[in-house]
Amino acid sequence: MRSLSSKIASKFRRGEALDAEELTHRRVAMVTEQIAGRGIRDRYLLQAMREVPRHEFLPKNARCHAYEDRPLSIGEGQTISQPYIVAAMIEPLGCGSDDHVLDIGTGSGYQAAILARLVRSVVSIEFRPSLAAQARKTLTRLGILNVTVLDGDGSDGAPIFSPYDAIVVAAGAPAVPPDLLSQLSKRGKMVVPVGTTDLQHLTFLRRSGQSLNEEVRESCVFVPLVGRQGWRHSGAK
Repeated sequence: MRSLSSKIASKFRRGEALDAEELTHRRVAMVTEQIAGRGIRDRYLLQAMREVPRHEFLPKNARCHAYEDRPLSIGEGQTISQPYIVAAMIEPLGCGSDDHVLDIGTGSGYQAAILARLVRSVVSIEFRPSLAAQARKTLTRLGILNVTVLDGDGSDGAPIFSPYDAIVVAAGAPAVPPDLLSQLSKRGKMVVPVGTTDLQHLTFLRRSGQSLNEEVRESCVFVPLVGRQGWRHSGAK
């Protein structure tokens, strides 16, 4: 007998739409095989990834690929991150239910939605207004109400809402943006991909009073962090 994954993969190839039950099975399989299966252990994070429907954060023509472990295009040259990388960035931060978190690079809103299941409140910043507007609609439609999506330069953060217990940067930066560090709480934690536009490494920072500990982990490839403390382009101010 063919496995459920094989049957659904066959439907993908035939271009058939998946119903809600099949999408749920795919999501659970993604978490079991691609997230927990690769070493993510935080049970609250795993449950959040089982609950948040990644397909809802994708264009309709890409939803059949929602539970594959890879980044996917969401338009304007941007992507929704690979599910494993989302988990690998969030787990070491040890987010708690009372935390206030800054999410840089909203994109479609998927990472903000995962964080929203784990923490008290999320402020998310997106450089491209059309993506920010779509993310707001999706989050509202799904009843995720503890996320505030802002248009703007994510490399500058949102000091008006600081300090943050954790900051997650879902875009590659040439260096750790100093303004983001200044918005961390006294024991705040931050993850940012640092490197070139072609290759970065996940960099974790932990503040302890006046001290700052830094740990460089796995390599990754993110779209560039555009802004005053990131990479410049013709639309950046």
